Amino acid sequence: MAYLLHHLLTESAARFPDKEALRFEGQGMTYASLDSSTNQVARVLRRLGMAPGDRIGIYLHKSAASVVGVFGIMKAGGTYVPLDPNAPPKRLAHIIRNSGVKIVLTSGQKLRGVAEIVKEGSPLEALVMMDDQPSSRSSPDGLPRLIPWSQVCTEDRRPVTSEGVIENDLAYILYTSGSTGEPKGVMVSHRTLFTFINWCSKEFNMDSNDRVTSHAPLQFDLSTFDIYVTIKAGGTVIIVPENLSVFPERLADLLESEAVTVTYLVPSILSMMVNYGKLSGRKFSALRRILFAGEVFPIKYLRALVAAIPHVTYYNLFGPTETNVCAFYKVQQKDISAECTDPVPIGIACENMQVFAVDEKGDLVDTPGTAGELWVRGSGVAQGYWGDGQKTAMNFVRNPFQNCRDEIAYRTGDIVKLDNDGVNWRYVGRRDHMIKSRGYRIELGEIESVLYTHKRVKEVAVVAIPDELVGNRIKAYVVLLEGNGLTAKDLETHCSSSLPRYMVPEWIELCSDLPKTSTGKINRPLLAQT
Repeated sequence: MAYLLHHLLTESAARFPDKEALRFEGQGMTYASLDSSTNQVARVLRRLGMAPGDRIGIYLHKSAASVVGVFGIMKAGGTYVPLDPNAPPKRLAHIIRNSGVKIVLTSGQKLRGVAEIVKEGSPLEALVMMDDQPSSRSSPDGLPRLIPWSQVCTEDRRPVTSEGVIENDLAYILYTSGSTGEPKGVMVSHRTLFTFINWCSKEFNMDSNDRVTSHAPLQFDLSTFDIYVTIKAGGTVIIVPENLSVFPERLADLLESEAVTVTYLVPSILSMMVNYGKLSGRKFSALRRILFAGEVFPIKYLRALVAAIPHVTYYNLFGPTETNVCAFYKVQQKDISAECTDPVPIGIACENMQVFAVDEKGDLVDTPGTAGELWVRGSGVAQGYWGDGQKTAMNFVRNPFQNCRDEIAYRTGDIVKLDNDGVNWRYVGRRDHMIKSRGYRIELGEIESVLYTHKRVKEVAVVAIPDELVGNRIKAYVVLLEGNGLTAKDLETHCSSSLPRYMVPEWIELCSDLPKTSTGKINRPLLAQT
């Protein structure tokens, strides 16, 4: 019986050894090959001294190698920590130090990035190459011990055992934006993700004939559906190259040419396909499910998508990284009628999960139209934040409505209300300054913290500007100290050194002062209107 995530691979490899497990840029990899390659990676990690529970970084662009990497890490008994290949070295160095990563799986094209991360003070001991990397003479200086892919390929390909690893152990840690200016690591166990996988397999009727796109990067929890639900079913994972999302027409081509049956994307990507993908005349004959999550889907773009691809069933999936998906909604025709202006509901709780809302008085919300904060309980709730007991205690709290025993529930910070039917939930907004943009969860306070680190910055306010296409765009208002010639471009460069690209403000406006409320606080709502 499968109870660890890599068991899903070994079981499907036994059933479908010659079937394609992965496809990337027109090249396929069978289940037998994927299974044996991950065994080799696991053996290398153990030879390097990796013990059960150790955190292993994976610093790769989305590819077949990245999937081999995550399964190899887990087979060795480790916890994988995705490192965004496009993030600044300073941010990645913090993640490596915070999680205690000593070994990183990477590729030849990322060696210079590794060298920059090491310069920022990360305690790496070894690199395992997942491709034919350049010779040592052309590698940057300052790298830790390097294990070439050719050495990995000499390892025994037979199965490895996972002694000492149980379902409650961590499978991965995903780092998300944090309000203190530093990312926080969400801890997810094998057992936690199995709740999600088993529900998806049943709800979406997944089987070995499914061909599923894998578009989301590993540091984004949407990727867990793409990889694990598909592998459990014995289907084929169609890995979407990272740069394809900026070419909606090519993404639409891929859905057709690869006969994709299920795709799971953020609404901003789907909206781009509606506007620029030239969907008219396309058949998408194999496609049966379109799932979306990560941000609000503007109703006009969802309506247009359904009109362009009418034979597909659409689902809105909802949940923060701390719960993966906790609620879902199957889109109905009435939800996209011409008179509808509101986004579709986020729906009801997933199987083996419960969602409920708590109002400002601490009472359960049970009346349609009444707003409250969304709480989540169940086995799909994460274990907290790595190395941060204080922040964990603030968000993973005792359920006050469970009188018989102690139970942890997660406070999402999302404000919701019951729909008029009294069954489905509707998303209202955020309790704090966290937003969604292009599917990414962003804490505006983290951007402000980075701007404040510039010695010439006096005061900062970062606001979200609603945008139908991408969810929100980011604008920063900055007051400078007197007597300096700092420009908005200088501040953009400063942000880029510490933040991933999707968090760098699109507009930076230099101001003489910032508007204040009667209590002396920065009037952010007023700024957001300007």
